[in-house]
Amino acid sequence: MTPNTNGVSVVTPTLDRPDEVRSLLTSLARQRVLPLELIIIDGAPPNNTKTQDIVTQFAAGLPFSCRYVRHGGGTAVQRNVGIEMARGAFIAFVDDDISLESDFFGVILRAYAEVRADGVGGIVGYISNQYFDAATSARWRWYRRLRVFGTFEPGRFDLASGYPINRYLQKPHDGVREIDFMGANCAVWRREVFDQGLRFSPFFVDYGVMEDAHLALTARGRGWRLLECGAARCQHHHSSRGRTSKRRVARKTAVNYRFLFVDIVPQRSWRQESRWWRLQFIDLVRQFAYAVRHTSLDEWSAVIGKAEGMIAATRVRAGMITPP
Repeated sequence: MTPNTNGVSVVTPTLDRPDEVRSLLTSLARQRVLPLELIIIDGAPPNNTKTQDIVTQFAAGLPFSCRYVRHGGGTAVQRNVGIEMARGAFIAFVDDDISLESDFFGVILRAYAEVRADGVGGIVGYISNQYFDAATSARWRWYRRLRVFGTFEPGRFDLASGYPINRYLQKPHDGVREIDFMGANCAVWRREVFDQGLRFSPFFVDYGVMEDAHLALTARGRGWRLLECGAARCQHHHSSRGRTSKRRVARKTAVNYRFLFVDIVPQRSWRQESRWWRLQFIDLVRQFAYAVRHTSLDEWSAVIGKAEGMIAATRVRAGMITPP
């Protein structure tokens, strides 16, 4: 497939979020630099046509092409489907509960133009409603006191512990800064990265946790640079629909993080290993304490999920395609 030399293909996985998809269509239609196309990959079962009905209703009046396909398997699998379909010179991953400021794509494309010769493979925007100050977070204050990380710079991958440092610790800014990894909710990638064969790992099935960081770190390992553009802003509305149980998410915070570490850093010292497991135990204790205070069945299920995930994490190996 010959790419459009200037166009942006937007790839959006979704699951039972028709209202969010409607809002996304509106957000994209207001862009000063319009995308070439939107590819919606719907994981809903065949008898659920809510999202398909929204797309059918609005597609004819959109100032860009809108393609709708059905495919389950989770966000990583769905985005891989979108990559194969995309025609643009740039492939943007935009989640259905994200609203972009009207100049989002224009700002990103200008940033690409300014750094074109520098091997930049991906640029991510800044989510303006997710910044939090580590100084006001009890969790992150304890992380500092216990010195669990070798670096606390947002967007960096801490080799000492095998953990990606939360990008939302970064204060609002209007510049461009280099990072090690980025999410897949408001990121614009150069098509050449995927033409070289990069895809989301099949390890990350169903509900997504860390599949985007793994993709980004793999791209970094292949020589691509990644940037955060602070002037390209959006908001994340955190839709509660289409999500999974706290127990399953907690399990993935052990299993998926473990796969990220062992696959990106196949040769690890005993110090790196001990730090990684130490952090897992700290988070287990933190979740246990939270469950005791709130006496919620959901919170206790998260404790169980975390413990299950830590046990399963002992069986995770680099290159696995099926999680334990």
